[in-house]
Amino acid sequence: MNAHERYISAAETEIAKFVEVVGRAEPATPVPTCPGWTVADLIRHYGTVQRWITHIVRTLPEERVAEGDLDLGLPDDVNDYPRWLADGVPPLVTTLRATPGDTPAWAFGPDQHVRFWSRRVLHETVVHRADAELALGREPVIDRELAADGVEEFLTTYTHHPRIARRIAEFGRFGETLHLHATDGDGEWMVTLGPDGTRWERGHGKGAVAARGTTSDLLLLLYGRYEPKRCTVFGDEDLLSGWLAAAAPR
Repeated sequence: MNAHERYISAAETEIAKFVEVVGRAEPATPVPTCPGWTVADLIRHYGTVQRWITHIVRTLPEERVAEGDLDLGLPDDVNDYPRWLADGVPPLVTTLRATPGDTPAWAFGPDQHVRFWSRRVLHETVVHRADAELALGREPVIDRELAADGVEEFLTTYTHHPRIARRIAEFGRFGETLHLHATDGDGEWMVTLGPDGTRWERGHGKGAVAARGTTSDLLLLLYGRYEPKRCTVFGDEDLLSGWLAAAAPR
């Protein structure tokens, strides 16, 4: 099984978990990790992204398609949102499986192939499943290897997203290095800030700041779901918090 197929299979599992969690929640339940959002907002966002990715993989555009240009079929009643979310799963999975991962396709990351989207939808689901569980007072459990891949997908994809790359450049601190250290298995990453973008590599080193925590906690830290105090931080805390604020998707 190649990486594209593995990502699709893992995404199926994560989507099923997400659908189960939001199906148990009241639509008006606040989502503390997404300030101002309710569970209904979370479902609408994820279901929109789900259908947007399906459209991209199905049509293989050469440039970005706006989500607002799609007919989403969003129900009027928020109580029908979980069903709408579930209805979007088969077309997504079928479309991804029918399209080889090395097929060229527009993407907002450096990998301009369909395999970018199977990986992206997997980690989009993982993070939003965590959002839903935290909204219900649960502690998210994310497989260590899955979380490690999520860390690397974040560092590869989001730090190069034009809007986020601009915020990181405005933050500055060029030449500074951050060390992310997983405490539950192999997983260390060195992140270096520069005027030409953010670079990262696996491995141990001494940075201006280090954050140590489980791989799952590091992933949710990068996405702004956890505060730095969730981890053990050594060194320049202002560097870590400033970079996280610039790099987190929002």
